[in-house]
Amino acid sequence: MAAGGSYSIVEYFGGDGGYRCGYCKHENGNFSHGMWSHTMTVQDYQDLIDRGWRRSGKYVYKPLMNKTCCPQYTIRCHALNFHPSKTHKKTLKKVNRFLSKGEMPVERHDEGLEGEPMDSAHEAGVQPPRQDLLKIDHSEVQDISTSPDTDTTNSTAPITPREDAVPAPAEKTPNVTPKSGQSHRMCIFNMSVRLVPVSFEDPDFLASYEQSAALYARYQTTVHGDSPYECGESEFKRFLCDSPLEAETAPDGPDVGYGSFHQQYWLDGRIVAVGVLDILPSCVSSVYLYYHPEFSSLSLGTYSALREIAFTRQLQQQSPKLAYYYLGFYVHSCPKMRYKVRSSFSCIGDACALKELGRVLVLHRRTVMPYAAYARKRKGSNDEKEVEQYASLLGQTCAEKILLYRA
Repeated sequence: MAAGGSYSIVEYFGGDGGYRCGYCKHENGNFSHGMWSHTMTVQDYQDLIDRGWRRSGKYVYKPLMNKTCCPQYTIRCHALNFHPSKTHKKTLKKVNRFLSKGEMPVERHDEGLEGEPMDSAHEAGVQPPRQDLLKIDHSEVQDISTSPDTDTTNSTAPITPREDAVPAPAEKTPNVTPKSGQSHRMCIFNMSVRLVPVSFEDPDFLASYEQSAALYARYQTTVHGDSPYECGESEFKRFLCDSPLEAETAPDGPDVGYGSFHQQYWLDGRIVAVGVLDILPSCVSSVYLYYHPEFSSLSLGTYSALREIAFTRQLQQQSPKLAYYYLGFYVHSCPKMRYKVRSSFSCIGDACALKELGRVLVLHRRTVMPYAAYARKRKGSNDEKEVEQYASLLGQTCAEKILLYRA
């Protein structure tokens, strides 16, 4: 139970039926245990993802490794022990070249990103920025470049928890005539990163909602080949805006608090990528990333992961126990996830340790009680096998904190 008397409340759905796989598109190949979470404390969800659970909106699930078509492994790293590889450094340099010179690299299909090759900002449809935006901080990403062998000459600015997304209008400046032989590729783009809580009561989230939803739809149709009806506003809201996590603050927690957030990447006044994050007591958990397909050759999956590791390190300075970065599931057969292999993360194991079924907490007729008391009330109840499966997947500690709804 969280501070303040909050409980997590779930309904368990088991894992017998198969459904469509979002990775290989098998119509009946994805098997997982699932729960609908009416509400969830950040500590309870932290405990669940440590046992291999993940969320999609308010649906929390755990793949059945011996049945599902695409086995999925949760991977994580200790942010303080992370050292960027040569590939990571190349990604930072590639993004920096684009920001400083407007050079869009030719896409390499072995990087796990899809789209048409582009070799310049012009071919990507990117317009030169206004003169009042020709400013960018080329300081190093210090949080991910602390190892002695790291090249910091072509990195990008570190993340701040919240920035103004769109700069205030500036006074008109005279047109600048390019020097002889100079093209638009020498312009500098202004990128800012902004963290907003996933809440329709937050003015920043609300102001950027329509643009963010449109970006998600374009990403899904172009990169994943979804049909428009599969990625409309209702699906965007269900998948990436509806969260069971209760926003919390703690004296020893980070300034931004705990809960669900959108980390928005703004390029000269428009959103070009969004990382969906859960900030939890011990980790930053990456839920999803979507970006403008025009920028697919910048390896934004790798780049955003590096930025999120840097962000985790910043939060760890405020909250010492918040030291891990969870990159989500890794599916070996999914090409778009190959960047996760280069991150050298470790898979999370799961030890199912259920000792006393009777102590599992249930919610019945608005009353919290142990399962043993519920079973006595419900004489002849035949749900013991289902409840035992549920509790085994959660483990004894979680099963004694999270409330299992019983009709």
